[in-house]
Formats: sequence, structure tokens, C-alpha cells
Amino acid sequence: MKLNTSTIQMDFYKADTNATLLPVSIADWEEAARQKLGSGEFGYLHGGAGAGDTMRANREAFYRYRLTPRICCDITDRDISVILFGQKVPVPFLLAPVGVNTIFHTEGELAACKAAASCGVPYVLSNVSSKSMEDVAEAMGDSLRWFQLYPPKNHELTVSFLQRAEKAGFSAIVVTVDSTMLGWRETDLTNAYLPFLTGHGMGNYFSDPVFLNGLKEPPDKNLRDAVLKALDEGNNTCFTWKEFAFIREHTKLPLLIKGLTHPEDARLAVEHGADGIVVSNHGGRQLDGAIGTLEALPDIVEHVRGRIPVLLDSGIRRGADIIKAMALGATAVLIGRPYAYGLAVAGQQGVEAVIKNIAAETELQLAISGKKSLQHLDSDILCKM
Repeated sequence: MKLNTSTIQMDFYKADTNATLLPVSIADWEEAARQKLGSGEFGYLHGGAGAGDTMRANREAFYRYRLTPRICCDITDRDISVILFGQKVPVPFLLAPVGVNTIFHTEGELAACKAAASCGVPYVLSNVSSKSMEDVAEAMGDSLRWFQLYPPKNHELTVSFLQRAEKAGFSAIVVTVDSTMLGWRETDLTNAYLPFLTGHGMGNYFSDPVFLNGLKEPPDKNLRDAVLKALDEGNNTCFTWKEFAFIREHTKLPLLIKGLTHPEDARLAVEHGADGIVVSNHGGRQLDGAIGTLEALPDIVEHVRGRIPVLLDSGIRRGADIIKAMALGATAVLIGRPYAYGLAVAGQQGVEAVIKNIAAETELQLAISGKKSLQHLDSDILCKM
């Protein structure tokens, strides 16, 4: 389905006023998810590390920039598409890797990936998905999808994940490097809630022959030991640039590195063969008191100098956020919590609604700013406060 952003807004106005409408703003989606989910599930999705200062920094960074629209411009034919590794994408955002989707909705990642496929939006499957990469691939058909990897300690398991992803039609690998151990998440600690311990998020581990061969007993006989082994693999505190180079050697797919906020790390990523960078602080879920991603973006873009795409993750909530990020040099952005709220509230339909709303708002923001193409954006459209 090609998104018809010009009609999305009018569909709201023409709707039967007696009909039950889904939320519009992300704040309303968030509140609806809060009402629907248990405290543990909602806290896991909504919460961040420590006092939540990094989460606030992500949002506050957007507030420090203001758009300075131009007038008397022909904005009749608008285009919000982008090119990612040679493939045209109708919108400038992807669905970010969000794990353990079955704690939000019974269909889990299958509902989210079907929504992405329906709207033509790239879907980045989390390594800790509750559904396996093969099941997601079957549900998506030929639609664009990437696989996010939490690099295991076991090199053989790493290679197995990479080979499975390639065979299942994933067209890029996103290596997340800012989560080699869990952050101090006070909400989850207060709720004593870690969904992996009950088997959520284990879809790729429990379907992997290398992982299963390393168990004394299969997961259906000893769930706790299987989960703890998977978590231990993910706590890869010895991951270095040497380990990243190993991954580079074992896949021909475009390889992105996710979790950078320091410009020197961007330089090293290019040196070590990264095909793309995702500027991210894990949505504020790892290091409390860290820099907001939009604050980090300009220096990273400057260091990369157009050699590889630079994407922005963490804190995106509105079309204006996307315009600001791309004006500062981002190739595209990733949307995480917003679509997960949609998933919790209304499954596939909820995710589709969030996608459509963000796409329509982005196009309107672009046009009202006096631009008709994202490629025409630069920092001249911004005023820093």
C-alpha cells in the first residue's frame, strides 16, 4: 500500500463523529497504552535509565531548535521519500528495533511487521523479538526489513544469526553496541519486571540450532536455564572494534552500527567498515545523564562527511522532529516507542495508524516550511535557541 498522505488528514474531519476513533497525538497513544497494559509491561516500554535525564535530553534537544519557514514557494508536488542503500522508501523513517512485542500484544512482532509492510515502511526486527526472524520474514513477504543484532559472545552463534537473517531476506544488519549490559532501570526494578525471564523475546534464540546445541536441556524442559544463557550471550561486555570487524567479515549485507553519540566513534565506525551509523542512546534506556541524540547529530554528520548514511534514533515523536533531524544532516530516522504504543492499543491497526499520522504530519510540516522535498532541507531552515 502506498501512503496517500494528502488524504489522511481529511479522513479525520470526514469521519462519523459518533465513531470510535483511535488516538491522534503520540501523548494520547501513550496514555491509551498506559490504560491497557499492566504496570510491568507499560513501565518496561515507557521507562528509561535512572532518573530519566537522558530521555528528557532527547526531547529537549528538539525544543532548542525552531523552524524558520519560507513563504511564497510552490509546494504543490511534495516528496518525503528517501533512498536507503539503493532502495527508495516512501517515508523518511523506519520502525526501530523494539523487543519482546508479545508483552504489548498477543501477535507481537507479526502485527508490527505486517503494519510496516502494508505501509511500505522498513521494519527493523529486534534480536530479542518474541517471534523468530523466519516467521517475520514469512509475514512480510518481499517488504523491506533489516535485522538488529545484539552481538553474542559466541562467534558461532553470531554467524548463525547473520546467516539466518540473510537467508530470510533481511537486507541489512544493525549492530547495537550500547547495550552490552542492562542499564539501571528504576521502573523495572521497582516492578521486579524483566520479561525475558518468562520466555518473552526469545524467538530468535530458541529457534537457533547453535544456541539449542549449547543447552543441557531444551527450553520446553528448562526455560529458566535457557533464558539465562541467552541473557548471558547478550551481556557481551568484551565487545570491541575487533569484534565489530568480525561481524563485518561474516556478512555481505550493509552493516550499520547503532548506539553512537560521540564523533570519534563515528570516525572509527567508518574505518572499521560500517556502511551506516544510527545515532542513538537506546531511547534513554541505558546511560542516565547522557547527551541527547539531536545534540550529537551535527558533529557526527561533520565527521562522516557524507561517506555513509547517518540515521537518528531516540526521541522522535512528531513530523517537526523529523524535519529538524534531516535539516541537521540525518538521512532518515527511527521511530520506536510511538509505534509500540500503537501496537499495545490496537495491534496491527494501531501501528498502521501511528505510521500514517507521522507520515502525514511530516509532509504537512515540510510543505508549510516552504519546502517540497526533504532533499531541499538544510540548517538554514533552523534557528537554535
